[in-house]
Amino acid sequence: MLEREPRIYVLPTMMTAGNILSGFIAILQIFKGREGEVTVHYYWAIIAILAACLFDVLDGFVARIGGQESPFGMQLDSIADIVSFGVAPALLVHDIVLKDIEKPAGLGWLIASGYLVCGAMRLARFNCLSATDDKTSGKHFRGCPIPAAAGITASLTLLMLWLDEGNKEIGPWKYGLAALMVMLSFLMMSNLEYPSFKSINWRTRRSPAWVLVSIIVVAFSVQNWQWMPSVLFVSYLIYGLVRPWVSRRVRQQIEIEYEAAGTPEDPITSDLSETSENKDAVLPKDAPSRI
Repeated sequence: MLEREPRIYVLPTMMTAGNILSGFIAILQIFKGREGEVTVHYYWAIIAILAACLFDVLDGFVARIGGQESPFGMQLDSIADIVSFGVAPALLVHDIVLKDIEKPAGLGWLIASGYLVCGAMRLARFNCLSATDDKTSGKHFRGCPIPAAAGITASLTLLMLWLDEGNKEIGPWKYGLAALMVMLSFLMMSNLEYPSFKSINWRTRRSPAWVLVSIIVVAFSVQNWQWMPSVLFVSYLIYGLVRPWVSRRVRQQIEIEYEAAGTPEDPITSDLSETSENKDAVLPKDAPSRI
């Protein structure tokens, strides 16, 4: 007996395909970067990894707003993530930094492979948690998500290349990337909770000032693309580290939790609940018997 074919939605799948292709382009550019002294290929590799981050955000957003989430999409997304956010960043940092670490022998290779393995395990754990508890996995990620880890690695590498005016050898501070990859490997497998921002949809509301600030930040990031991505990604990393000490009210403001339907902080649902309570208060005790 033939099993039922999984349902494949076009738009989310196209976004995920863009993720995979961006990761593959990044890997090709890293291999080309080995051939010469210029860093233009590394720049293109970093841009491709950051583009994969954008596609990763879009595929989930398109699937949620269209009600097109599916097990097939989740598995395909994980395969794309291990290519774009696992293999590509590990190769990038290995070629720029880790291959120069000679003592102890094999340490650079071990750091790169450790990052890749931890990223794969983090994706497998996420799939298992999503299958057992959709509500919890929708509010936050357990452990630093691998797209954020790749974005941090790529954006900081971009910053270092820009500060060193595009030289292939970017100075002694590049070894900080090796320590960063070790830390990211640990954070991906940790139990720290990072916001997923999955509650953002077409019904999400914010004040005009908040929207204006968001537009300014986006425009400023595009204009200063050499260093602003690193500021945004590192801010997300630091927020996850300090999040346990942030008050619930502030977390709701930052993570836009109260915009999700059905939460007590939602003004629509709270008004409806108050109205229903008031109606129940004025009804006589024997009201149910009269209905």
